[in-house]
Amino acid sequence: MISSRNARTVANLAIASALSILLAACSTSLPSLSSSPPPEPEVAPEMPATVRADEIVGRWGLASFQNPNDRARTEAAARGQCKQPYVIGAGANGGVVMHLADQATPQELRLKGSPSGKNYIGPPGPAGGEQDREIVSFDGRVLVTRFIEKDAAVRYGNMVYVRCAPRA
Repeated sequence: MISSRNARTVANLAIASALSILLAACSTSLPSLSSSPPPEPEVAPEMPATVRADEIVGRWGLASFQNPNDRARTEAAARGQCKQPYVIGAGANGGVVMHLADQATPQELRLKGSPSGKNYIGPPGPAGGEQDREIVSFDGRVLVTRFIEKDAAVRYGNMVYVRCAPRA
């Protein structure tokens, strides 16, 4: 049997042990106030696109399609739009002046490459961002793009730009 004096000593030791364990747990889970912030993730350097801005500056007939089977018909429809061409201008900083999805005012956009080999047109930022459009194909005369943002991609489909003949 434990005397009351020994019981008190055992209880005090148990409390001291429990407090030691709690304090040790607290000190390992709390961040140190003197620690430096975690390093910021490294931003990948911008890759140049394989399509140059000067290759797409000009006057274009514009149409769009949802179904890939409609591409040839859509290219013909885009050629017919050269009476009222969509003009892609040269930007002051080496980009192109175009509209973003749902924007009334055109702005300078960049041509961006990606490690996968895809090319994009969009505002400054990583290639393939939500406001970018992917260049699906480009042969010098026909440019096909698709918006990255899902709602815009559904609304606008695949945009077909057919180069208009130079003015006579």
